[in-house]
Amino acid sequence: MDNRPIGVFDSGLGGLTCIEPLLQTLPNERILYFGDTARTPYGSKSPETIEAFSLQIADYLVAQGAKILVIACNTISSTAIPALAARFPEIPIAGIIEPAAFMIARDCNPAQSIGIIGTKVTVHSRAYEGAITQRNSGLRIHAKACPAFVPLIEEGIIESEIMDLTVHHYLDDFVRCHGIDTLVLGCTHYPLILENLIRAYPLLQIIDPAQTLALAVRETLIQRDMLAEKPDGPNVFGASDLSENFVNLIHRIIKNRDFKIALRKF
Repeated sequence: MDNRPIGVFDSGLGGLTCIEPLLQTLPNERILYFGDTARTPYGSKSPETIEAFSLQIADYLVAQGAKILVIACNTISSTAIPALAARFPEIPIAGIIEPAAFMIARDCNPAQSIGIIGTKVTVHSRAYEGAITQRNSGLRIHAKACPAFVPLIEEGIIESEIMDLTVHHYLDDFVRCHGIDTLVLGCTHYPLILENLIRAYPLLQIIDPAQTLALAVRETLIQRDMLAEKPDGPNVFGASDLSENFVNLIHRIIKNRDFKIALRKF
């Protein structure tokens, strides 16, 4: 048993969409979350900058006692895992891409046309395509970068005509030209515009990798005998800038659970 917290981090508030699946899957665990809201978005930054920022955040979480590092960010998962593993060889690291790729490769078939949407860095890395085709080379996969989604979401511009127009701008031709019937949300911010996507494309099957990440974290903790016996203190949600949208989203997601909010600047 290990009552230390689970360290979760993202480039901003998007990783908060992974918290509910984690707490539902692991009800005895305590979350230590960090969103780099002052330096978001990461998706248009260089891999070297993303790696440097990720190491800073991981150093902070480990110093706060995190027993595992959960990367609730596709951009970081596609670029910084080798550097994080080298820095923390004794701490398990769970990225969001591999568990989702395993599920897609297992459950999808060649008759489907799979679309993956994400940041520029995630899409250009081809991390999803590589991880999926390694397990199932017969699948048809197409990827599309949607760089404006994250800044709009971070600003709280979600239930608006601006976001709906942006969705159609990026995805109308992509869905039509490739016959997309299955859409993978390759950024943890994107579940926050799920309703916009459903309105625009009601026939699409939409895959949110958050649940597969939670299951992978549980499996890692079981294998290493690191499950908590009970929550040992409140969940903590930190950020490099405590924006109103970040704080409001925490209250909406966490609901009746005990938590506190912390500011940590770099």
